[in-house]
Amino acid sequence: MHIGAMTLRQKIGQMVHCGFDGREPGEDVLRLIREGHIGGVILFARNVGDIRQVAALNAALQRAAVESGHPPLFISIDQEGGMVARLTDGVALMPGNMAIAAGGAPEAAYKAALIAGRELKALGINVNLAPVVDVNNNPDNPVIGVRSFGESPELVAEFGEQAVRGYREAGVAVTLKHFPGHGDTTVDSHLDLPVVSHSRERIESVELVPFRRAIAAGADCVMSAHVYFPAYEEKKLPATLSRNVLTGLLRETLGFDGVIMTDSMGMKAISDHYGSVEATVMAVEAGADCILIAHGHDVQWAAIKALVEAVRSGRIPESRIDRSVERLLALRQKLGLTAESVVTSADEAYFATESFRRVGSAEHMRVAQSISEASVTLVKDESGFLPLRRDARTFVVTVRPDAVTEADERYDLPVTLGRALAAQGFDTVERVLQLVDVKRHATEVAAQAASFDQIVVGTYNASLNPDQADLVRAIRAHGKRLTVVALRNPYDLRAFPDVPAYVALYESRPLALQSAAKMLAGTIPARGRLPVTIGDRYPAGWGMTRE
Repeated sequence: MHIGAMTLRQKIGQMVHCGFDGREPGEDVLRLIREGHIGGVILFARNVGDIRQVAALNAALQRAAVESGHPPLFISIDQEGGMVARLTDGVALMPGNMAIAAGGAPEAAYKAALIAGRELKALGINVNLAPVVDVNNNPDNPVIGVRSFGESPELVAEFGEQAVRGYREAGVAVTLKHFPGHGDTTVDSHLDLPVVSHSRERIESVELVPFRRAIAAGADCVMSAHVYFPAYEEKKLPATLSRNVLTGLLRETLGFDGVIMTDSMGMKAISDHYGSVEATVMAVEAGADCILIAHGHDVQWAAIKALVEAVRSGRIPESRIDRSVERLLALRQKLGLTAESVVTSADEAYFATESFRRVGSAEHMRVAQSISEASVTLVKDESGFLPLRRDARTFVVTVRPDAVTEADERYDLPVTLGRALAAQGFDTVERVLQLVDVKRHATEVAAQAASFDQIVVGTYNASLNPDQADLVRAIRAHGKRLTVVALRNPYDLRAFPDVPAYVALYESRPLALQSAAKMLAGTIPARGRLPVTIGDRYPAGWGMTRE
């Protein structure tokens, strides 16, 4: 479709990408496609069953667009790897960014992105909302953390560039996030408006370094952060709503001419301060090409209507809309998205294709396993407790991973640290605690631990959760052989610096737990290196080698 043949309503619809409920296309999303002319959809866990279902869903969505005479849809997903991934079953789920960086090989970021991209494409997904190129230099950051490659701008830039290369080779659009940087915040933008108050000079030398390099590597899209940067914007406006940031900094200074996409406009940093609908108009005024509205059918329609009215009233020139639509059409052309090329029927013949059969294949899983095993980081072992003794009964306490931010989504725990150790031949007894139940059960669990000589505790963001720190200290008081494994946040050691043995794992996906168990058992060496600094004793790059 050529822009000259499009109505104003069609052009504005192309700029709006929507989330929806269900594992099949319901009437709400179908109407948005047919009558709202939306340009894309975003998938969440609520839309995902098995890989056949996902492929069939995407084919049905594309069929609705094509049969309505609209351009094929952009179908996007947050498949960062590690702890933020919507597709977990039936795919080769790659480790997250910090785990990849802990392995020390930038080439691993390329391989992970290449495989993830190919699998997404085989399922009908053409835009990945990854990689995260935020520099996580704030240990108290509640939302980025292990989603970042690390604290060094240069390291993040190097690994981010390789990820861009991998996704591009796979034929999936790559999205850098969260511009100009969400790594140095102590507030989650899902919940409120964070502020980064650094000078332009500091932002230029830290936050912008990975974005510059990834843009130069050919990134297709950049997602804006719902974060306020006073150095660039006098008004209290997040980057998403700031013309100075999106147009001035990103377009004019950094020279980015791809698609600028907003983070979800339903996040409280936007909705509580500006209102999602009015903010949609403000984001377009600021320079956004694509408005992401993940929730709220009524909000989605209201946003489309508000943009139409903004143009008709003269608030936004139609020429401004045209520039965004031209970028979106150019990206479709780059990806080869045509009515003839997109899959509109996922049937048995499609499931038999080589690309689909390779999703979750043993070949792909071997790559994920290799990256995971290289990431396990032995931070300290002052008493020589590791590898664990096989002749001792082992008590394992695991704090169950939970959706600690809205970027996460709840998932079942098919593998626990205790089960992974049992698979390595250990005689284990395990207690799995919900985050909310740690305080209530701490005394009981510590008393139970006293009867074991060898104890392993798996913590989950303990540095941000005092109850877990109390539990570890209570167990530590018994004087037994204690090893703590951080199942997400490597900064957990700050909460209990005197534990004798500490391992950073960066995530609690099944593959990571299996890798940790192998290292604890001495089956594989400890090779990982910290991508971030933990206190005064353990700088970035630290890691004990244990063969």
